[in-house]
Amino acid sequence: MLKEERKQIILNEVMVHNRVLLTDIAELVKVSIDTARRDIKELHDEKKLKKVHGGAISLGFYNHNVQDKNVYSIEKKLQIARKATGLLKSGQVVLLSGGTTNMELARVLPPGLAITCFTPSLAVASQLLAKQNVEVILIGGKLSKDSQIAVGGTAINMLSEIKVDVCFLGTNSIDSGQGLTEFDWEIVQMKKAMIRAAKKIVAPVISEKLNTVQRYKICNIEDVDVLITELAPEDKALESFRDKNIVIL
Repeated sequence: MLKEERKQIILNEVMVHNRVLLTDIAELVKVSIDTARRDIKELHDEKKLKKVHGGAISLGFYNHNVQDKNVYSIEKKLQIARKATGLLKSGQVVLLSGGTTNMELARVLPPGLAITCFTPSLAVASQLLAKQNVEVILIGGKLSKDSQIAVGGTAINMLSEIKVDVCFLGTNSIDSGQGLTEFDWEIVQMKKAMIRAAKKIVAPVISEKLNTVQRYKICNIEDVDVLITELAPEDKALESFRDKNIVIL
């Protein structure tokens, strides 16, 4: 495989999943860890992604301006966000995980919607603060430098003391058989705690994440109440999710 082909595959993976591990990239493009590291370094120097310890993240991963041109599939995420707002009504208590799709959801919340929002994400909280009728409660703890999300015991303990009406749970990958998965163990523990803290779980994901799997499991697909993508609910790409007792929007 030519270097430019490898770099395009790496860039595609980073854009879809926001974060990738060096070891996974090396396996995907069938090169050594050192070669994958050099490819990522070159993409970093070209300002196409951000190199971090052990891998890479997309340039839009925790950019507070979700309209930034570096946020991948921003129009698809806007479609998902608009669908998601239809599940909300004034008086609810809501929990938002991190991720660019939830940042978009926070940005497009209707002005008259009066809700209370918990979030462990600095980027999501920043968007919510612009909403006059939204009370914002930041879940605190040790901050992940890559994702700007609170993780660890303090954050999980705080989540154990609440029971929200609905949780919008972003995910790295989703599969009808393997469920929701991530490659960051601390983020997985946070998301498990978010599921326990909610009456209803909504998974807002772009279709490129469908039928993909990472190494650590968050939950079974049956634990999700609503799946939202930019696709029409009857789209063939969603066929394997239709018999999982899950509402598809």
